[in-house]
Amino acid sequence: MAEVINMPRLSDTMEEGTVAKWLKNVGDKVEEGDILAEIETDKATMEFESFYNGTLLHIGIQEGDGAPVDTLLAIIGEEGEDISDLLKGGGSTKKEENTSDKTDDDETNTDTSEDTEVEEDDTATGEIPAGVEIVKMPRLSDTMEEGTVASWLKQVGDDVEEGDILAEIETDKATMEFESFYSGKLLYIGIQEGESAPVDAVLAVIGPEGTDVDAVLNAKSGSKKGAKAETKNEDTSKTADSEETSSTESTTVTSDGNRIFASPLAKKIAEDRGIDISKVSGTGDNGRIIKKDIENYTPSEAPKAAPEVAKAEKAVSAPAVSMAIPAGEEGVEETKNSNMRKAIAKALGNSKFTAPHFYLTIEVDMDNAIASRAQINSLPDTKVSFNDMVLKACAMALRKHPQVNTTWNGDTTKQYKHIHMGVAVAVDEGLVVPVIKHADMLGLTQIGAAVKELAGKARSKKIAPSEMEGSTFTVSNLGMFGIQEFTSIINQPNSAILSVGAIVEKPVVKNGEIVIGNTMKLTLACDHRTVDGAVGAQFLQTLRYFVENPVTMLA
Repeated sequence: MAEVINMPRLSDTMEEGTVAKWLKNVGDKVEEGDILAEIETDKATMEFESFYNGTLLHIGIQEGDGAPVDTLLAIIGEEGEDISDLLKGGGSTKKEENTSDKTDDDETNTDTSEDTEVEEDDTATGEIPAGVEIVKMPRLSDTMEEGTVASWLKQVGDDVEEGDILAEIETDKATMEFESFYSGKLLYIGIQEGESAPVDAVLAVIGPEGTDVDAVLNAKSGSKKGAKAETKNEDTSKTADSEETSSTESTTVTSDGNRIFASPLAKKIAEDRGIDISKVSGTGDNGRIIKKDIENYTPSEAPKAAPEVAKAEKAVSAPAVSMAIPAGEEGVEETKNSNMRKAIAKALGNSKFTAPHFYLTIEVDMDNAIASRAQINSLPDTKVSFNDMVLKACAMALRKHPQVNTTWNGDTTKQYKHIHMGVAVAVDEGLVVPVIKHADMLGLTQIGAAVKELAGKARSKKIAPSEMEGSTFTVSNLGMFGIQEFTSIINQPNSAILSVGAIVEKPVVKNGEIVIGNTMKLTLACDHRTVDGAVGAQFLQTLRYFVENPVTMLA
């Protein structure tokens, strides 16, 4: 079925976009993740990628032409598919709406001069003052419908410079930093920490100090939302209390009674790294410690405590808490599900209940892999993990068994000619799957570097949605937690996922004798609609060969 692609909103203020360049032409094959065009917004020229597979059937906006957000940009579908109905619907709707609006305006101007005067008065009194900007909840991923403010890094009254991080916003895919495109004072926060709101809801107001915020919000909301604005005015004292609490949360009191001002993100990173935040110099407003101050902090400034020591010190200094619970007393704590958690539940529930899973497990000899890894890592500036070796082995095995590198698509099965490896990474909010593109064409050290970079981005909330899309096969590894064997739910639209267990030293039989060996269990979960048992078994045989003979992956 053909998919209609509209002009996207690539910034919070974007009203229209201009196609700077098309990178695909009508008739070209398009894969999910391919760059379709370069689109010029009101702030920058950005690459716009496809979220669909198929053939580019129609281009609605030519190079150099501009069009409003949500205008028909392109249509992708099956080659030869009839799109005449889509073209009629997409081409006429806006035109008819504009004609209708124009007709209504003409009638209003002709018949009711009195109404016209009233409208002019409303507009005059409802204008947003110059220099004041209303910041809306941005759309940070293609599937994002609402966002949750994880934390505010600026508070009402703070000075904001263009490029400063305003807040951390949790989408359905990741928690991302959202920066300001404006300079001025943060006059108003519309969505408090932990609260969710739809895309385009009022997130904040930035402008000159002394601006009448109520007038700005009333001008934004209009007469229909007047009642809502009044409600906000009634709750001013509650909002002020909330803002004061948020501001207090960004301070720390040391043992000598001195207060340290630090952003919540800076405090979290410092705690994770075992850094004494009182030893860090702040470069933010009024000496406030921000994220980059923690990242630029070096042990030479002060001895860096090991995370275990920091946790132990924290445990010792923490006030004693009574653990005695009266017999028979029950308790429950209910926590609001994050957008990421809801997205994970939806995706994995859909996979488990629609794809008929079956599982195949093998145990591989890791003695050669251990020896080979030690030799590889003895080279200067080289670091390869066992997981990197498994990823490379999977990519090479997929090349020999393309039936596993597929997607069930109802009446058809898609078999990918490229191999993009998804790597499951645990983050504080849940689970993300960065994607290593063309993994079969990369060497072990290149795969290792790519995994390290993407995992780091995921954990620091810097990963882009495009870096988590387009996987054709996924690997999940819990071996570092001592888990010897487990099964995973398939990461659709993949047809299979590999679960990697821990390397275990145990007695094994070799050449008729019992000796000490090292083994690892690998479990393949398959979608039986696309992968039969024999196909999965053959894939695992090939995978075993590559893992047990790492020299074959160095060619």
